Amino acid sequence: MNFQQLVLASHNAGKLKELQAMLGQSVQLRSIGEFSQVEPEETGLSFVENAILKARNAARISGLPALADDSGLAVDFLGGAPGIYSARYADGKGDAANNAKLLEALKDVPPEQRGAQFVCVLALVRHADDPLPILCEGLWHGSILFEASGEHGFGYDPLFWVPERKCSSADLAPVDKNQLSHRARAMALLRQRLGLA
Repeated sequence: MNFQQLVLASHNAGKLKELQAMLGQSVQLRSIGEFSQVEPEETGLSFVENAILKARNAARISGLPALADDSGLAVDFLGGAPGIYSARYADGKGDAANNAKLLEALKDVPPEQRGAQFVCVLALVRHADDPLPILCEGLWHGSILFEASGEHGFGYDPLFWVPERKCSSADLAPVDKNQLSHRARAMALLRQRLGLA
């Protein structure tokens, strides 16, 4: 499969930059923001459903093959929450509010029960009605810290402890995060599927 251009079903500039770096220069990733400012309603009950829904919407609006990433944080103690609601965990008030709410939810939980994983599902559709979307999943296991640490990244990165590096995700340089993260793992699978690996 040869794609010169893909539209990314996200208005998040950080995500666009991160995924373009992982994808490499042979495929140009364009933002859905070039075509529309409207976000589709994420009505799925799983990362897979929402990724497909967003990819189909982006393909329909742009007329291009589309890539969508649905990702979030699943905390074991919270039964997988915030999960698909990670970005809007604190009613859409942003990263700082989401992190504060998570710390509050886990405030009396001991270290050994703070296991979590970042989850990423990438969905690629050739066109809006593609009956066979390409799906790639990546998991990044760690745990939730008691307070924020680090200056890099976005979202829950300052709270996510990366055991193999003994630091938070936000303490990692972007180049290191782009090799370890849930998105990196899903993207490595996608690159294989597209023959880019």
